Amino acid sequence: MKQAFARLLLSLTLACLTGQAALARCADYVPQPKPQNASRDVVGQDLDTILEKGVITFAAYEDFSPWSYQDSGQPAGVDIEIGRLIAADLGVEARFKLVTPGENLETDLRNWIWKGPAVGGEVANVMLHVPYDSEFACRVEQVTFTGQYHQEKVGIAYRRDAYPEDPPVPAYFRFDTVAVENDSIADFYLSSFPGGQLGRNVHRFATMAAAMAALAGGETKAAMGPLAQLEFALSDDLAVHTPPLPGFSVGQWTAGIAVNFRYRALGYAVGDAIFAAVDDGRMKAIFDQYDLTFAPPALR
Repeated sequence: MKQAFARLLLSLTLACLTGQAALARCADYVPQPKPQNASRDVVGQDLDTILEKGVITFAAYEDFSPWSYQDSGQPAGVDIEIGRLIAADLGVEARFKLVTPGENLETDLRNWIWKGPAVGGEVANVMLHVPYDSEFACRVEQVTFTGQYHQEKVGIAYRRDAYPEDPPVPAYFRFDTVAVENDSIADFYLSSFPGGQLGRNVHRFATMAAAMAALAGGETKAAMGPLAQLEFALSDDLAVHTPPLPGFSVGQWTAGIAVNFRYRALGYAVGDAIFAAVDDGRMKAIFDQYDLTFAPPALR
C-alpha cells in the first residue's frame, strides 16, 4: 500500500487501538483558509474546457500493482482502466501521470489536485485510488471526494503446503513467519498484537510485491496486506483468505477519486461514470481482467 494513504488508515487504527473517545463527525473541525489563486495550473481544469480540449488527465501512483504501474513503458493496472472508462464515458482522451507518493495523502492531494508540486509537474484533473474517510474529507476543503468504486480489505496469503487444512489467522504468527510491507497497516497491526508476541516472526519488505515474492520463494509461510495486492501475486502454490481481524477497525476501506473543489461539475460527471460502471458490470469486468475480487462499495 502506498505510504501516502497508509498513514491515513494507520491514524484511524491508532485512534481505535488506544481507546480514543469517539467524536461526532468533524466535531473538532476548524475551517481552513480558502486558497486564493493558489495554483498556477488551475486555468482550463473545468469540465467544459476538458470537453472542448478533448483530453482528461489522471494522477495515479507509480509502482503500485495491480492498481497502477508501468508495463512495457505504458501505464497499466486497474486504476488505469478505470481512468480510460471515465474518459470514454465523457468522450475524451485519457492521459496519465504516474506519481511518487508524498509524505502523506494531504501532500499528494495538494501536489496533484489543487495546488501543484513546488518543482516539476502540474495538477491533474482527477486523482485515482484515493481512500474515502468522512472525517478526513471534512478537513481537506480544497478537494471533492467522490466516485467510490471498490471496497478493499486486508487479507492473508499463505503457502498451501504450510497450511494444508486450516488457513492461518494472526495468532498463528506467534510461531510462524509472515511477510508484510514495511510501515503498512498490516505491519502496524501485527506489531501491535497484544504483548508484542509476533515481533520476531514479522518479516518486513520494501513493497507488497517483494513480500509476496518472499512468500512464493518459501522465505515465509504467509503474507499479510491489501487483498488485491495479494491476489495479483498468487501462484498455484499459494492461496489467500480474509479472516476476522480482532481489534482492527479499519481492516477495510473504500477507494474513490478526488477532484479540485472548484470543479464540482467535473466531480459529478466522473462520479456518474463510475456509478454507472459499477451498476452495469463494467467495473467488475476490469477486476476480472486482473483476476481480482471486486467488492462494490457499501456507500456510493
